[in-house]
Amino acid sequence: MDIVAEHLIRPHGGALVDLVVPESRAAELKAESKQWPSWDLTPRQLCDLELLANGGFSPLRGFLSEEDYESVLERMRLADGTLWPLPVNLDLSEEAAGRLGPGASLALRDQEGVMLAALHIAELYRPDKQREAKLAFGTTDKSHPGVAYLLDRSGPVYASGRLEVLSLPHHYDYKALRLTPAELRARFSHLGWSRVVAFQTRNPMHRAHVELTLRAAKQAEANLLVHPSVGMTKPGDVDHHTRVRCYQAVMKGYPHSTATLALLPLAMRMGGPKEALWHAIIRKNYGASHFIVGRDHAGPGKGSDGVPFYGPYDAQSLLAEHQGELGMGVVPFSQMVYVEERDEYMPADEVPEGTRALDISGTELRRRLAEGRDLPTWFTFPEVAAELRKSYPPRARQGFTVFFTGLSGSGKSTIASVLLTKLLEEGGRPVTLLDGDIVRKHLSSELGFSKEHRDINIRRIGWVASEITKNGGIAICAPIAPYQSVRQEVRDMIEQAGGFVLVHVSTPLEVCEARDRKGLYAKARAGIVKEFTGISDPYEVPEDAEVTIDTTELSPEEAAQVIMVHLQTEGYLGALESSR
Repeated sequence: MDIVAEHLIRPHGGALVDLVVPESRAAELKAESKQWPSWDLTPRQLCDLELLANGGFSPLRGFLSEEDYESVLERMRLADGTLWPLPVNLDLSEEAAGRLGPGASLALRDQEGVMLAALHIAELYRPDKQREAKLAFGTTDKSHPGVAYLLDRSGPVYASGRLEVLSLPHHYDYKALRLTPAELRARFSHLGWSRVVAFQTRNPMHRAHVELTLRAAKQAEANLLVHPSVGMTKPGDVDHHTRVRCYQAVMKGYPHSTATLALLPLAMRMGGPKEALWHAIIRKNYGASHFIVGRDHAGPGKGSDGVPFYGPYDAQSLLAEHQGELGMGVVPFSQMVYVEERDEYMPADEVPEGTRALDISGTELRRRLAEGRDLPTWFTFPEVAAELRKSYPPRARQGFTVFFTGLSGSGKSTIASVLLTKLLEEGGRPVTLLDGDIVRKHLSSELGFSKEHRDINIRRIGWVASEITKNGGIAICAPIAPYQSVRQEVRDMIEQAGGFVLVHVSTPLEVCEARDRKGLYAKARAGIVKEFTGISDPYEVPEDAEVTIDTTELSPEEAAQVIMVHLQTEGYLGALESSR
């Protein structure tokens, strides 16, 4: 396998950017910021700020200017020609951008309001996000998580300027593993490691990953850095707390003093080949001399057309093209599979013809966990299996959310109430009903019915439901939820905590309007009620509903029973008694 020529490898990288100001300057900025507008950083922006501040994104000295942004999109380079494959931007809301202009200063704060940095605005610009999606990710398909985030969740205005950082974002977990680039380089020097091969992952490590990393380290004649991303990853991924416990268990199996574990606060974009190149640049900043590039590196899987977004070895080809300029050893690997008759792992392209090779996909792993089935010892280590079981018990012991969507008058609330009773009869978990009208009264009374406010309301419902689900309860949500993008956000949020079942109550508009118990349709037709779903505002029919119900064909009791049977079939409930 190809590794870049030795004279191009510069152990422990080049100069690092450090944007953290001295304490005296930090105190000045805190005092000055009392007169400035503030911006609460999103989880992605917090990750980006940390890597800008500590040098992980060297040579970047801040969020991209418009000139750099355009250059990165067009040619994977900053305006000065430096290789940089993906944009790193500070996106703002219209409201926040409206308070700013060139020469203004903005206090950047974490979710608790702690000021982390000052951005001295040089420019504000409006990106063409469809174009950005196409150039950065090669697609505008929202089933790509990077595209979905860009088009549906990021703000419409980008800000750039001089960045002064008061302190890095605060972490209370795994502090000993959260090493900055300078700290990790110092550790390598202390250990006498001049050659370090870095392994990127966002998943738990199993036997195939360990075998791959051992082979890569041997091939590169280097020590191993296991360097997982613990910022934002792909929706539905195993949470980082569980993953870190798995990594710690796996590290005990490497030969003494040959491997180390550190955590990377990176918000992944799932950008495939370009992201692989980005990962390599970041690992070089952290002191690695070599980088492992696996099959479909940072790929998000298949698009809505069923075709993978990126080829399985496109990332390896792109890094091979740029490895000389990158100045790192690139160690490509194909998928590792278990060869049963040899009782060993081998690269898939080296398995002899006619030999049986075994593998368990991520989908199959999740299915086995959900069903409480054993994980084969040839696939993973007992310690890793035990950690996964702790965080991901079988579905019958998980919390879950049943999320209704449908037009006003479709029957959602009535079915939800019947379902509540049936689940309480079932017993075993606490059950909470979050009806649309009840939530509006107690949680979102200040909100109107614009698209922005409707999305905020659904996000609030989703957050409450995710907390209920995470703690082993059942949440039943019954809002209208007319927009697909925010429904997907809620699904992504809740599926990190447990189960999610979307129920589309597909009762036709004319039936809903004929019922009109509250007189809302009549008022909407008369123009008294504005932005009314189905009349003056659209309803986006879900294509991902697990259950679809038309109440012109089923009574509320029958509809609720359909959902109960689905929950039982999927393993969320025990076997249903015939009397129910």
